Amino acid sequence: MIRPLKVGIAGLGTVGASVIRILERRNETVTQRGGRPVEVVAVSARDRLKDRGVDLSRFTWFDNPVDLAGSANVDCVVELVGGADGTALEVVETALSSGKHVVTANKALLAKHGLALARIAESKDVSIAFEASVAGGIPIIKTLREALPGNRISRLYGILNGTCNYILSRMEMEGLTFQECLKDAQRLGYAEADPTFDVEGFDTAHKLAILTSLAFGTEIDADAIYVEGISSITPLDLAMAKELGFRIKLLGVAERTETGIEQRVHPTMVPRTSSIAQVMGVTNAVTIDADAVRELTLIGPGAGGDATASAVVADIADVAAGVAQPLFGRPVGQLEKAPRAPMQRHEGGYYIRLTVHDRPGVAAGVATRMAEEDISLESILQKRSEIAATQDPHGRSGAPVSLVLITYAATEASIRSAVEKISRDGLIAEPPQVIRIERD
Repeated sequence: MIRPLKVGIAGLGTVGASVIRILERRNETVTQRGGRPVEVVAVSARDRLKDRGVDLSRFTWFDNPVDLAGSANVDCVVELVGGADGTALEVVETALSSGKHVVTANKALLAKHGLALARIAESKDVSIAFEASVAGGIPIIKTLREALPGNRISRLYGILNGTCNYILSRMEMEGLTFQECLKDAQRLGYAEADPTFDVEGFDTAHKLAILTSLAFGTEIDADAIYVEGISSITPLDLAMAKELGFRIKLLGVAERTETGIEQRVHPTMVPRTSSIAQVMGVTNAVTIDADAVRELTLIGPGAGGDATASAVVADIADVAAGVAQPLFGRPVGQLEKAPRAPMQRHEGGYYIRLTVHDRPGVAAGVATRMAEEDISLESILQKRSEIAATQDPHGRSGAPVSLVLITYAATEASIRSAVEKISRDGLIAEPPQVIRIERD
């Protein structure tokens, strides 16, 4: 009789409980896929008495998940504790050092400690599987690690955080403010009580760091990522984007440039005709630009118990089948230490919204500062507020108006310099809004 793969699950939140249910429901299929039975034998969580909708009495209970990770009766440890350090790190280190395979959904852990953990796994000849760590149920890790060896990837970008995409979608469709949509997202459970990690782009950055390493064969370098969130986006920006033929998304972007690997997370204007612009709500999407497949876009649920658990179960089946891949697609010693491409050298189109005083010479002053930095303008639009138009429908009111500039390709450094000069000149009444444009 074939010996079963004995699994221990550390962390029984929504995902952990769903993993148990899926393994029960799809046991025969998982067994066929893995070539041997998969048996959950141990679990660990903070609250032993909490009702999780599954029968836990048949499993060995560990109050300390680190003890589970070191148990001689466990072959594969599923880490769903979460967090970049502390218990999660200790669980994974203990499991690997004990010669056990690890399945994890922990992007923060991998972004910070991935290289060190990969070295332990290699020394013990065990694997770390982590499909659920990025984009939930979308098989992006398998695609990058296993399906594209015949391709040279030039760019990878995607919507990697469902909370941000939900908020931007609601703001655009209903004309709501960021704060209004955030409160609704928290009420529905899409956003945490402290939403900073999501809305300020850090969650996306951790995921992008992992994808960058897989796509380009480089050492993971989360500190190299430029990060901006969506809290400054206004309904006016979304309305202007629509008028200009764009839609605003929080994107994680990694690409090869002449100066190195560029990694950035920020609100981005994408053409409304593009595949990624059609992705609304809590859905995620990742687009890969490569020489052989050209453009490949994967779209699907980026979070949720069942979607994430589906990816965890797929990894468990791979472990059962003996499918082992180096953590980042190749041994640690073969990963390149790619030079960082400074954000100041990024080059592309920009949307710049300036709240200026409606008086003679302001537009000319703005244009002059742009010209001094060799920035060419594709279009200039002026939006007067309804109040200003009512007060003075035939002339200038002196009240603030929105001046929107769309640039041709320019460097980040030149844009920042021009905007800083315009601010020093006293031409604007509020902090400027700058959003990068990512064209097809």
